[in-house]
Amino acid sequence: MGLTSNKVLALATVVAVALFAVTVWLWPRLSGRGWRVLLGRVGLLVATQLSLFAAVGLAANNYFLFYGSWADLFGQEQEMGVVVDHSAGSRNVTVLERRGLEVPGGQRPEVGGEIQKVVVSGERSGIDSPAYVYLPPEYFRPENAQRTFPAAVVLTGYPGTAENLLKGLRYPRTAYEQVKAGRMQPMVLVMLRPTVAPPRDTECVDVPGGPQTETYFAKDLPEAVSEAYRVGSAPRNWGFIGNSTGGYCALKIALHHPERFAAGAGLSAYYKAAEDVTTGDLFRGDDALRKRSDLLWSLDNVPLGKSSFLVASSRQGEGNLKGTLEFIEKVKSPARVSSIMLDSGGHNFGTWNREIPPALVWMSGRLSAA
Repeated sequence: MGLTSNKVLALATVVAVALFAVTVWLWPRLSGRGWRVLLGRVGLLVATQLSLFAAVGLAANNYFLFYGSWADLFGQEQEMGVVVDHSAGSRNVTVLERRGLEVPGGQRPEVGGEIQKVVVSGERSGIDSPAYVYLPPEYFRPENAQRTFPAAVVLTGYPGTAENLLKGLRYPRTAYEQVKAGRMQPMVLVMLRPTVAPPRDTECVDVPGGPQTETYFAKDLPEAVSEAYRVGSAPRNWGFIGNSTGGYCALKIALHHPERFAAGAGLSAYYKAAEDVTTGDLFRGDDALRKRSDLLWSLDNVPLGKSSFLVASSRQGEGNLKGTLEFIEKVKSPARVSSIMLDSGGHNFGTWNREIPPALVWMSGRLSAA
């Protein structure tokens, strides 16, 4: 059974509960003196604590997807990846794997769509990054053979993995369900993490003398995807959405590149680039670049395009409420701003899963096919 298997988690939980019950049951018998009863008490306590630790650790790993397998957990996964080109139709997009969506009939692309694991290469930035591309069922239906689709870049937080967008945050499944319910139009989703120069957190900045992350997301990525898939290249064809660091990046890229993106949605976003040990020196003394990375400063000092923004926070539990309210206040015409404001919700997957369905519907309403 795999590390992330629900059966493994259930077994660990049952063992922890059983050991706790055995400890309570046997404790009176082990209350005497002597080395045997002492070892018995120590053994039961250690076994119970270890089993509880294992159950909690497995639950946390299943939720956050830190490790994908036992070999990965114990550092034994050393085999290098093998590139398999399935000809996505672009020199800058290499398809490594295809899979169906886990819905009834989902192994047929025209029913459940398709998730492709890819590598997207940036000609300008020189950055190559793994990503997942979700193609909706409508993309594969014969009557839509000449149809183009809108697309949205989807970013997780730092240092999250792109797999979180598939499993923990369920973007493809949510998009599938919302389209099926008639709430949104079919869209292509391009899902990846903001850490395209790992392990460094570049905050979607073009670092002087370093990774050109903003160029990658704002120019290389949409151009490569539009070349490889039936996705338009006009601003009205492209949106950007993310949570936490990904939310900051989504708002930043949409704000500074209205010529490429018509909409940006930030879930639990912050509004100024982080500067800490994970980022290093992002600006190399360039004060203009530092100011530009402050979205609230940019709203006051940079001409706005006809972009639409969505920001999300909660009145209790989120640390970005003040900044979110300031962002809303500073957005002026011709740009537009909308918000999702929960009564309560922390900086976690549970909160984001409450915001993603309406955010995707909102995004769909701001984009159009070519």
